[in-house]
Amino acid sequence: MTADTAQSLARLAAERVDHRFKGLPPDADGLTVAELAGQRRNLFTGGFATPVLALSAERLEHNLKLMETYAARHGLAFAPHGKTSMAPQLFQRQIEHGAWGITLAVPHQVRVARAFGTRRVFLANELVDAAALRWIAAEQDADPDFELICYVDSVRGVELMDAALRDAGATRPVDVVVELAAGEGARTGVRTETECAAVADAVAGTRTLRLVGVAGYEGEVPKADTERVTAWLRRLVALAADFDKTGRFAGLDEIVVSAGGSAWFDAVAEVFAEIPELSLPVLKLLRSGAYVSHDDGHYRKLTPFNRVPEEGALEPAFRLWTQVVSRPSAEQAFVNAGKRDAAYDLDLPFAQVIRRDGAERPATGVSVTALSDQHAWLATTPEADLEVGDWVGLGLSHPCTSFDKWQLIPVAETDGTVVDYVRTFF
Repeated sequence: MTADTAQSLARLAAERVDHRFKGLPPDADGLTVAELAGQRRNLFTGGFATPVLALSAERLEHNLKLMETYAARHGLAFAPHGKTSMAPQLFQRQIEHGAWGITLAVPHQVRVARAFGTRRVFLANELVDAAALRWIAAEQDADPDFELICYVDSVRGVELMDAALRDAGATRPVDVVVELAAGEGARTGVRTETECAAVADAVAGTRTLRLVGVAGYEGEVPKADTERVTAWLRRLVALAADFDKTGRFAGLDEIVVSAGGSAWFDAVAEVFAEIPELSLPVLKLLRSGAYVSHDDGHYRKLTPFNRVPEEGALEPAFRLWTQVVSRPSAEQAFVNAGKRDAAYDLDLPFAQVIRRDGAERPATGVSVTALSDQHAWLATTPEADLEVGDWVGLGLSHPCTSFDKWQLIPVAETDGTVVDYVRTFF
């Protein structure tokens, strides 16, 4: 950890707890985050107010170690998607667990990362905003250790980037990778190899941009399955080889080939292992990010570790603790967490456990059927033992829309002891 990063993270620890941070103990107002963490309060008896989202300390560490080991085993560099958490403390932990840098999506996120000392950023988007490019140019010129790689996916985009950087008086070129689209009807990216070459030629015609590789996102392959994802990844590798053969990477130290969301990184590892010898070393850059907390829904169903179980298994690290506030009938109950608190864009939360009088048991016969703004609707069968006042622990789907609802998240050990707090910036 650099001195700048340590100093920036120390500022987070010195932040005062108050009404901005939901779920935290009201009697903690005025304490610093470090002081509150030092008290090692219990999540269930230490004054926390429901609803409260918690990260499992043990599962978080397990996931960090597992992906570090996975990337090393397969010869991959790793730039996890920081947009999943937007938590500088987690960025640093990922870097400490071997990450090359952090992947982000928009300029604001890069500013957050830079404010906390992140030195390497992969910006998985074409950046054409002139104000943001002026800031990037100033960051690069002021800090020779700052490395940024950005997508380009159109000649027009290259022209706009070049104009903005020239107007900004940039002295260092911005490193770019041509984004190969995942197919017709996919999201961003260049649709054909011929168009990719045209974008690369446009980059070569500037002094403000430098082509360093190719990249894309296999998660957008239409009707994705292993065969289709693998075919697209092989197109990406072939594009890199073709660019190298035609001398487009002359003068570099390495060639960047990058892909990898959280659903198909096994295919990325397999195909990247097949990259032929090129004229320069290849930085095989994986970008999966949802692993850091994992989830109980979307990614739990799609994780590559399901397909290759001998690689290990990620563990869902989030639990949203709620409280039963209404039990109007034997078939229905309501808890005090809704759309403001729980991810719901892909799957509803999952009722997992019930706590009463310090005892915890499975949430048998309880399911979430809908969310209102501040309530979850629960359906209960005759076997459900549920009363007003019970705590209900919910598993969540899609971590990308879980972190963004909570600015300060307790990190709790298995027995409920809160050992840290994670600050997010969305």
